Amino acid sequence: MDIPSFLGSIPPWLVYALVGLVVGVESIGIPLPGETILVASTLLSLHPDANINPWIIAACATTGAVIGDSIGYTVGRTYGTRLLTWLTRRFPRHISPAHIKYAEHVFDRWGTWTVFFGRFVAGLRILAGPLAGTLRIEYRRFLLANVTGGIFWAFGTVGFIVLVGDAAHHYLKEFAWVGFLAVLVLALAAGGLLHKRVKEGVARFAAEEPTEAQEPERA
Repeated sequence: MDIPSFLGSIPPWLVYALVGLVVGVESIGIPLPGETILVASTLLSLHPDANINPWIIAACATTGAVIGDSIGYTVGRTYGTRLLTWLTRRFPRHISPAHIKYAEHVFDRWGTWTVFFGRFVAGLRILAGPLAGTLRIEYRRFLLANVTGGIFWAFGTVGFIVLVGDAAHHYLKEFAWVGFLAVLVLALAAGGLLHKRVKEGVARFAAEEPTEAQEPERA
């Protein structure tokens, strides 16, 4: 069963809880499809029989993002690079030493702005909290970027989908599915472009710093 079908088979309150949980666990540093479940649940909410409020979905995603990132920050600050080493061993397909070194480079260059904009990029979204804690970014600055990034990401994503869905329903009537298809195509295209840019950045940084990018430091 795929994610949309699964979400459609459970009660609305469980959809809200699942969105917050998945986004939160992803933000701690565990690779999960947080953005996918946010988009899928929002699309589901546009169905007239779903009885799901898209803005509650956005609020749950924001809450999960803020809490998850804060937990990730605390764990990273407590356990340091041992956590990052464990993540690379446990999830080698999603988090590699090169990814971590590239994220550290981005943090060095952009500071807490990395936390804000990292919310919109899958690889940085997973690493932002733990890495900010490991690098001992001041928590107040981290929290401000964390909260604002979570709000803009969750409500921006939901708002865009609702806007396109409402426009499709208004102008296309019975062909509202065209609007949903457009959202999916745009989301996939944007996600693919961001993933490609991050992948290229990781590869370029690893080539420039071959020794450092092999393995994260051990605490």
